[in-house]
Amino acid sequence: MTPPGVPLASEHQRRAFRTRLLRWYRRNGRDLPWRRTADPYAIWLSEIMLQQTTVATVLPRWERFLGRWPTVEALAAAPLAEVLHEWSGLGYYARARNLHRAARAVAEEHNGRLPGSSAQLRELPGMGPYTAAAVASIAHGEPAAVLDANVERVLTRLTALEQDARSTAGKRHLREWAAALLHPRHPGDHNQGMMELGATVCTPRAPDCGTCPVAGFCLARQKGRPERYPLLPRRQPVERVREAAILLDRRGRFLVLHRRKDVSFGGMWELPRVRCAPEEDPVEAARRAAREAAGLATEHTEGPLLELRHTVMRSRIHLTLWRAQAPRGTVLPGPEHQEFRWVAPEHWLSLPKSSTQARIAGFLLEQGAKKVGTKGPLRA
Repeated sequence: MTPPGVPLASEHQRRAFRTRLLRWYRRNGRDLPWRRTADPYAIWLSEIMLQQTTVATVLPRWERFLGRWPTVEALAAAPLAEVLHEWSGLGYYARARNLHRAARAVAEEHNGRLPGSSAQLRELPGMGPYTAAAVASIAHGEPAAVLDANVERVLTRLTALEQDARSTAGKRHLREWAAALLHPRHPGDHNQGMMELGATVCTPRAPDCGTCPVAGFCLARQKGRPERYPLLPRRQPVERVREAAILLDRRGRFLVLHRRKDVSFGGMWELPRVRCAPEEDPVEAARRAAREAAGLATEHTEGPLLELRHTVMRSRIHLTLWRAQAPRGTVLPGPEHQEFRWVAPEHWLSLPKSSTQARIAGFLLEQGAKKVGTKGPLRA
C-alpha cells in the first residue's frame, strides 16, 4: 500500500501524524454549530445539507430546519411537500426526498433513533458510505474513516498518488490510506480534522503548505508540486442551454405544474417550460411549452419579461420568461407533470420549487401580477 518514499510508512510516523492533525483541528477548526452537538440527527442533517452546498449557505438553513423539525420523528411526520419547500434554494432535491424517506424508516423501524453503526446507517435511503461513516464516527465514536472530496485531495497529496483518484484502483488506495491514518480513539475529531484541512488549508488551488500541520509528511510537497494532485479525468465540456418558460395568465392567476417524483426536480412546482431547439425562436419555444406541458394553444405572447442565467451540473442555462393570456380549455399536464394549479404569486411562493422558479415567483410578487411586462426584461 505504501508508495516509495512516503513519510508515513511506519506506525510511529502515523501516530505522529494523528497527533499533529488532532492538535491542529482542536485549536483551529471553525466553530460550526453542528460541531457543538452530539445529536446524531443534527449531525446527519448537516452532512446531507453540506453535500454540494457551501457552509455559508447551510448555516442559517440548518438552524431553521432543526427549529421546524427538531427530531427524526418530527421530520418523519412532516408532509414531503413541506420538507421540499423548506429545502428550496439548497438544490439537489433528491437529498431532501431521501432524508425524508430515511427519517420515516428510522421512525418506523428503529423507534426514532438513528442506528449507531455505519453498516446499519448505510441501509437507510440515501445514506452512502461517506455520510454513514461521518455520522457513526462523530456521533458514536465508531472508527470509520470518511472519504469526501476534501479528504481525497489531502490523501492524494500526502501520498502523491500517480493515478486517477476516481478510478477503482485510486479509490481503493485512498480508502486504505484513510483507514490506516484514522485515529482509533478519536475518529470523529480526526475525520473532521481531515475535512477541515482540505477545506481551509489543502485547498484545490494555492494550498497553504506553510501553515499545514502535517506538511512534513506530504510527499507532494517534497516533490514541490502539491497542486498537481489529485489526478482526475478531464472534465466534460460545459453545455450551453436555452430554455423558455411561459406565464399563462387566467384572471390574474398563473398556471403552475407539479413535477412527477421520478423525474429531475421531482416534487417541485414550476411554470410550463421547455428546452429550446438550436435555432428555435424563444417565443415560439414558450408557446410550445404551453402546448406540450399544459395542452393549451397560445397566440399573443408578451416578453421577454425576465431573463435568468444559472448552472445545473454541467449545463449553463439561459432562461427567458414570456407571458400570454391562457386560452379557454382544460389543462392537460405533459408526461413530466402530475397535477396543476392556478395560483397567485404569493401562493406560489409557499409551494416547493427550485431556486430558479423561486426567483421568478419573487419577481412576479415584486412587480405585481398586473404590472408585469410593462417594462423591458430584467436580467439576472
